[in-house]
Amino acid sequence: MQQQLAHVTLVVRDYDEAIHFYTHQLGFHLVADTPLGDGKRWVLVAPPGAGGGSALLLAQADGPEQLRYVGNQTGGRVFLFLTTDDFWRDYHRLMAQGVQFQETPREEVYATVAVFADLYGNLWDLLQPKPAPIT
Repeated sequence: MQQQLAHVTLVVRDYDEAIHFYTHQLGFHLVADTPLGDGKRWVLVAPPGAGGGSALLLAQADGPEQLRYVGNQTGGRVFLFLTTDDFWRDYHRLMAQGVQFQETPREEVYATVAVFADLYGNLWDLLQPKPAPIT
């Protein structure tokens, strides 16, 4: 059996503002933007190098109940983890694009990491995993 996680839904206030943030500020690629009728769209964005793997499904909030969760899908915990092969390159690029980091970068046993917020306040980790120790 082979399975993989394909997409994660991110509830957003507005399709177009979310697309702009993820493609312009984070540098993600717009994978799909397909109208579904009744104002709904199938919008997928993915980081560069994702190679057709997992993507974010941007789902515009439908009514006040869903709007309550925009920016707080995990109760204030880090929601998503964006790994990179060059932490400092991406950290400086994101800073130059106006991405708001919540802390200074730090070295952990597992990675170089810093938390940032997306346009709605959802928390993300930018991290470069450290190589596994040679045994």
